[in-house]
Amino acid sequence: MADINLKEVTLIVGVVTACYWNSLFCGFVFDDVSAILDNKDLHPSTPLKTLFQNDFWGTPMSEERSHKSYRPLTVLTFRLNYLFSELKPMSYHLLNMIFHAVVSVIFLKVCKLFLDNRSSVIASLLFAVHPIHTEAVTGVVGRAELLSSIFFLAAFLSYTKSKGPDNSIVWTPIALTVVLVAVATLCKEQGITVVGICCVYEVFIAQGYTLPLLCTTAGQFFRGKSNIPFSMLQTLIKLIVLMFSTLLLVVIRVQVIQSQLPVFTRFDNPAAVSPTPTRQLTFNYLLPLNAWLLLNPSELCCDWTMGTIPLIESFLDIRNLATFIFFCFLGALGVFSLRYPGDSSKTVLMALCLMALPFIPASNLFFPVGFVVAERVLYVPSMGFCILVAHGWQKISNKSVLKKLSWVCLSMVIFTHALKTLHRNWDWESEYTLFMSALKVNKNNAKLWNNVGHALENEKNFERALKYFLQATHVQPDDIGAHMNVGRTYKNLNRTKEAEESYMMAKSLMPQIIPGKKYAARIAPNHLNVYINLANLIRANESRLEEADQLYRQAISMRPDFKQAYISRGELLLKMNKPLKAKEAYLKALELDRNNADLWYNLAIVHIELKEPNEALKNFNRALELNPKHKLALFNSAILMQESGEVKLRPEARKRLLSYINEEPQDANGYFNLGMLAMDDKKDSEAEMWMKKAIKLQADFRSALFNLALLYSQTAKELMALPILEELLRYYPDHIKGLILKGDILMNQKKDILGAKKCFEKILEMDPNNVQGKHNLCVVYFEEKDLLKAERCLVETLALAPHEEYIQRHLNIVRDKISSSSFAEQPVSPAGKTSGVEGDKIPTENVKEVRSEPRPTQIIKPSDNKSQSKSNKLLGKSTDKETPHKTTKEIKEIEKKRVAALKRLEEIERILNGE
Repeated sequence: MADINLKEVTLIVGVVTACYWNSLFCGFVFDDVSAILDNKDLHPSTPLKTLFQNDFWGTPMSEERSHKSYRPLTVLTFRLNYLFSELKPMSYHLLNMIFHAVVSVIFLKVCKLFLDNRSSVIASLLFAVHPIHTEAVTGVVGRAELLSSIFFLAAFLSYTKSKGPDNSIVWTPIALTVVLVAVATLCKEQGITVVGICCVYEVFIAQGYTLPLLCTTAGQFFRGKSNIPFSMLQTLIKLIVLMFSTLLLVVIRVQVIQSQLPVFTRFDNPAAVSPTPTRQLTFNYLLPLNAWLLLNPSELCCDWTMGTIPLIESFLDIRNLATFIFFCFLGALGVFSLRYPGDSSKTVLMALCLMALPFIPASNLFFPVGFVVAERVLYVPSMGFCILVAHGWQKISNKSVLKKLSWVCLSMVIFTHALKTLHRNWDWESEYTLFMSALKVNKNNAKLWNNVGHALENEKNFERALKYFLQATHVQPDDIGAHMNVGRTYKNLNRTKEAEESYMMAKSLMPQIIPGKKYAARIAPNHLNVYINLANLIRANESRLEEADQLYRQAISMRPDFKQAYISRGELLLKMNKPLKAKEAYLKALELDRNNADLWYNLAIVHIELKEPNEALKNFNRALELNPKHKLALFNSAILMQESGEVKLRPEARKRLLSYINEEPQDANGYFNLGMLAMDDKKDSEAEMWMKKAIKLQADFRSALFNLALLYSQTAKELMALPILEELLRYYPDHIKGLILKGDILMNQKKDILGAKKCFEKILEMDPNNVQGKHNLCVVYFEEKDLLKAERCLVETLALAPHEEYIQRHLNIVRDKISSSSFAEQPVSPAGKTSGVEGDKIPTENVKEVRSEPRPTQIIKPSDNKSQSKSNKLLGKSTDKETPHKTTKEIKEIEKKRVAALKRLEEIERILNGE
C-alpha cells in the first residue's frame, strides 16, 4: 500500500474547499432545526450523561416517540460547536466541510489498497465532488455520516494490518478495529457494517480465496478427505473474534433502544405498510433508484417520503424492468469478483461490498426505516461506486485508442459534478430555498408543500403559507398534519371558523377510539396534537370549556402517556376554577417527566391559586434546580418572596430578579420589581435607579411611574414627583391614586388650591363615591373659606363613610367655625396646617401601600404553531393592579400612620379652637 503524499492531500482538500466554500453561508434547515436549534443536549447546562440517555434529537430513548437513533458522539461535536459559537451556523458548516475533507483523504488511502496511485486519486476526487454528498456535508445533521465514515475507514485500515508474517495474527490492530467500530457506531448505526467488509477482505483479499476454492475445500473437509488448512483456521479465529465483537455491540445497541423499533407512519414510508407483493416490489425497485442517483445526480431532493415514489402494485409495472436489469448487472459483477482470482476481481469485490453492506440498514429489506430514499445514506456506498468508476476508467485509459477520450470524459464528469455540488449548496441556504428546489423535482410529496408553508409561516407570511398548506391537502387528502397546518394558519389569520373546520377534518382522519388502546403504531404521536390545537381554539369561547376538556380527555384516552395533554388540561382546569383537578393533571404529567422544569413551574402556579404560597415556592425552587435560567420561575418566585414580607427572603428575591433581567434585559417588569424591593429595604437611591430603568424601557409603565412619584413624595422630593405624575396622567388620565397624590402635592407644597381642586373634582367625576377624593375636596372648600360648602361636602362624605371618625371631627370643626361670629376677622391658618384636615387625607397613606405589578402567573402551555410544545416564552406583560393583598406587617404600618394622622388632627383642632 502506497502512502499518500502532501501534494495529493493538498489537491483533495483544495477541491473540497472549492466545492463547499459556499456552504458556510447556509443556515440551519430541515432536520437541523430539531437536531440543533431545539436540542437541549447541546446546552452546557445539560449534564453530559444526558447525551448517552437521549437519541440524536434530544428525546429520551425510553420514550416511545424516540426515533431510536443513538449517536451521542455526533451530538457531542454539536455541543462543542455550541460551546464556541452557540447557534451561529457557520462554525457547524465549517466543521462539516473539514470532516468531509478528512474522509476524502482517508478514502484515498483505502483506494490505494486496490488501485494504482493515479486511479486512487481519481476515485478520491470523484468522491470529494459528488453532488449526492451535499445533504451529508451541507446539511448539518449529515455530520453523523461524516464522523461515522472517518472511524469506519479507520477501522478497516486498522484491520488490514492484522496479518503478520507467515500468515500469523496480529491482535493489536484487531483490538483497535473493534474499538473503532464501536466509536463509528456511536456516531451512526451503519458504522457496524464495516465488520462485514473486514470479513470479506480477510477471506477474499488477505487470504486470496475464491468462491470455487472455498467450496472445494469445504467439500473435501465434510467428506473427510482433508483437514482444514492452518491458514484457514487462522482466518476462522479472526472472523469469530470479529463476529463475537459485533454480536456484543448489537446486543448493547438493542438494550439501548430497549428492544423497541422506532414508530413510523405510512406517510414516512408508504411501502412499509403495504401488502405483499407491493411492499417487496417497491423496496426492490428502490435499490436501482439509489444506484441511478449515484450514476446521475442531476435531480436531487431533500425529502423522498410520502408520494414521491409511487408504489409498484403490479408485476406488469414497467419499473420492474429496472429492478431486473439492476440485479442482473449486480449478479454479473458478483460472480466475476468471487469466481476469478486477480487484482481486478478483488477491486470489484471490495467496491461492491462498500456499496452494498453499509446500505443494508437503510434498504428496508430487514426492517422498515422512516424514509423511502435518503441521499445522505449514500455517503459511504458512494465510495464503492467511485472505486468502480475509477477502476473502469483505468481499464479504458490503458487502451491507446480510448486514452484521450477517457481523460476528456473524466474531466467533464469531475467538473460538472463540482459545479452541480457548488450550485446545490445554495439550495440549503434556507428552508424556503431548500423545499422550493425539492418541489421542482417532485410535486407529489405533500410534506414538501407543508415545509414550504412552514418556511413562509416562520416569516409571518400566513397568506402565502396557507396556499401551500392547502395544496398539501390536495396532494394528500388524508394527511392529518396538512389539515392541522391549514387550521393553525387560519387561526393566525383570525379566521377561527375555518380553523375549526380544518381541525375537525384532521380529527375525522384519526383512528376511532378504542378505550385503553394505544395508537403509537398507527399514527404519528404529533398527530394527537390535533386534539390539543382544537381544544385550544374552542376554549376561547367560555361556553365551550367543557367541550375543550372532553378533547383533552379524548387525547389522554388514546395515549395515556401523552404528557402535553395533561399540561394543557391542567391550564384549562385552572381557567374553569378547578385548581384541585388542575393539580392532579400536573402531578400526572410529572409522573411521566419529573425533569421538566416547566411542569414544576405550572404546579407552583396551581399552588398560588390554592393560596398555598409555601408549596408554590418549593415548586418554583424545583423548577430552578432543573433549569437555573427558567425566566418565569425566577421572576414569579422573586415576587412571591417579596410579597411574603419576610426580610430574610429579600436578598434571594433580589438575586433572582437580577438573574431574570440578565435573561430578559428588555422586560421592564424585572427592573420595576427590583425597585420595589429597594423601596422595602429603604434604599431610596437604588429604588429610583431601577424605576427609571423600567420607565426608560416602557415609557407608559403605569405602576413604575406612580411608584417613582410616590418615592419622591416619601423622601421630601415632592416637586420632583410632579413631572412624573404629569407623565402618568398623560397616559392614564383616570389614574385616581395619581390624581390624589398630585392634588396633595399641589395643595401642600405648591399652595396651588385651584390645581388641587381640579384633581379632586376629576376623581369625583369618575367615582362620585370616592371617599378620599370627596374628603380632600371638602378640605379645598375649607381652604377657600367656603365653610357652608365645606359643611355640606363633609356631611355627604360622612354619609359615604359613617365609621370614619376623622370626618365627623372635621365636620364639627367646620360647624364651630360657622357658628363663631369672629371667624371672618380671624386669619385663616397657613395652608400647610389647614390642609391639616388633610392630615387625615387617607390618600397619602393608601398611596404608600401600592405594591409591585402583579406577577404574570400564566401557565406555560403548548404552542399551537408546532406539533411539539415550545414552552419557554414569556407570554405578555402583567396588568396594572395597585391594591394587592397586604401582609400583616403592612397592615401594622398603616395603623401606625393612622395613629400619627389622628395626633396631627388633634394638634390642628387645638390651634383652631385656640383662635
